[in-house]
Amino acid sequence: MAPFFDLSGQTALVTGGARGIGAGIARRLRQAGARIAIFDLDGGYAAQVAAECQGIHTVGDMTLESDVDRAFSDAESKLGPVSILVNNAAITGRAEISWNLKADEVRRVFEVNVIGPFLCCKRVVPGMIERKFGRIVSIASIAGKEGNPTLLPYSASKAAVINMTKALAREVVGRGDITVNAISPAVIQTEMVEALPQATIDYMLSKIPMGRTGRIDEVAALVHFLASRDASYCTGQCYDLSGGRATY
Repeated sequence: MAPFFDLSGQTALVTGGARGIGAGIARRLRQAGARIAIFDLDGGYAAQVAAECQGIHTVGDMTLESDVDRAFSDAESKLGPVSILVNNAAITGRAEISWNLKADEVRRVFEVNVIGPFLCCKRVVPGMIERKFGRIVSIASIAGKEGNPTLLPYSASKAAVINMTKALAREVVGRGDITVNAISPAVIQTEMVEALPQATIDYMLSKIPMGRTGRIDEVAALVHFLASRDASYCTGQCYDLSGGRATY
């Protein structure tokens, strides 16, 4: 009998897998037996993580459909059909009150955080339907449920990710063992969070009963479960990973 949450024989593509949460997820899925493909703009770090995971990496921009197609084509030709997609790549945008933001700043956050995952899902879902199996896990945020001040574009974009997850899950249900879920972490200790103003970090921490940031390995553990065959009855959901912040 295979171990619980075994991913042997599956190919996982992780966007934004060069650093932080994405790199942690890639390492965890590799430990569970998956073949790993990293898709990231940062070629140097992506290459390091891919080598560590005995996988491959593709350098590209997930907001460009041609780059997305190339990343999946690379994975398919070298590792086999992609059965696990982790939509992790995201940007927070500039921390600022909304009326001081420029429209182009908001557009850029939505391009990366919403259009990018949409293009990845669009590319991978037909193959999942053909093979009647697939797992899609998108990294949303507690900000997408509650809204964080000075991070309006990020909060709104993550709300879109949550509802894109729910809509897509209902589109593929009944077409095989295909599930689509999201995770909404609170503050996870990453370089992206460390770059935020301290006032913004303090505000987010004040909402967390555990009184600490989450760890990358804690996010990776939940992704691992949702990417496994064991999670076959879990779909269309957004799972909170908030240290007690979420109360609904």
